[in-house]
Amino acid sequence: MTTMIATVLEVRPDHLLVRDRRTSQEVLVHTSFARRFRPGDVVHILFSGAMTMSIPPQITAIRIFRIGACRC
Repeated sequence: MTTMIATVLEVRPDHLLVRDRRTSQEVLVHTSFARRFRPGDVVHILFSGAMTMSIPPQITAIRIFRIGACRC
C-alpha cells in the first residue's frame, strides 16, 4: 500500500483531480466518495501503489479522507 497527501483541484461524480503535495504532479483519483470533497481540500489517499502511465496518471483510492478543510 502507498499513501499520498494531495490538494483537490477538481471534483467529478466518480473521481477527483488532485495535486500530489510531494511531487506537484496532477493525478486522477477514482473513488465512489468524490462528492464528499471540495476543491482546496487536503486529502490523505491510500492506494495500491499502482499508477497508470496516462496523462494525468490515474489511481484508485482504497481509502480517502480529508485532513484539511477547504479554504475557498
